[in-house]
Amino acid sequence: MGYSGATAPMPVVPCLPEDWWDPAWQAVKSPGTALLEPEICEAVHISGAPATGTSPAEDSGMESPEPPSWRQVLATTFELWSSRHLSWLRRSARRSSRLLAVSALGAGLVAVAVGTFGLTGALSPAPAIQVARPVPIPAPSGRTVRAASLPTTQQAARPVWLSVPKLGIRTSLIGLGLNKNGTLQVPSSTAVAGWFTGSPRPGMVGSAVIAGHVDSRAGLGIFFWLRTLRPGERVYVGRADGTMAVFTVTAVRTYPKDRFPTAAVYGSVPDAELRLITCGGVFDRSLGSYLSNVVVFARLTG
Repeated sequence: MGYSGATAPMPVVPCLPEDWWDPAWQAVKSPGTALLEPEICEAVHISGAPATGTSPAEDSGMESPEPPSWRQVLATTFELWSSRHLSWLRRSARRSSRLLAVSALGAGLVAVAVGTFGLTGALSPAPAIQVARPVPIPAPSGRTVRAASLPTTQQAARPVWLSVPKLGIRTSLIGLGLNKNGTLQVPSSTAVAGWFTGSPRPGMVGSAVIAGHVDSRAGLGIFFWLRTLRPGERVYVGRADGTMAVFTVTAVRTYPKDRFPTAAVYGSVPDAELRLITCGGVFDRSLGSYLSNVVVFARLTG
């Protein structure tokens, strides 16, 4: 198919021979060459012999040119044909060159992206999963007892369940102690949370501590959305005697594990408070763990 777009202006040809093999067409094969006058065109036959009288060469005293060889005729014919009909091919070649350059640029950008991921892929701010936000659940109902007002000789009942309605959490609580290296134990299951038995029972004066997993290879942990809690939201802790303590969130903080504020989280406080703890921040794939902890601070309000 010929090129149908815009083309360069063609040279003006007042007279073209009827046959491309006639020597007269060489006078018009290139722009700027001398063109035959209309009268000469009308007088010249395909064979190049004059129709009547003498030829122009004889009138001017010049010798008639020798006819070209077939090799010259074929070469010249192909040159003229290609100049008129294959210009689109040259333009296509130029477009192909530009396309090749763009492709090379794209390949370079991909290589840069791969190299960048190679540098940063070991550290990621969150697990590479897309999950829907949790659906809130109704707040639990039950009898509340402000255990902080109980005599110091009387303990509040043991905590047995936890509910965070905003995050759709309702889980049983297990007891957690300390590891041999002095760190807090974590629940053996990602589906439950645990109360640290070395801390006050929820509702008593002091900082009660409850911990849970953020996620695992199997999926989301019970505290995956803990980081999204906001001040003013409620947390409920049920006790073995059927009573419950109601806490209101006051702050949500993220701390690097190597600079964890132990005193602020576990230390003594003058009222009944609650700490919810899980992992968070950047995940180090080389270590297989998160580099920070998310801590929710809450105060007894019911």
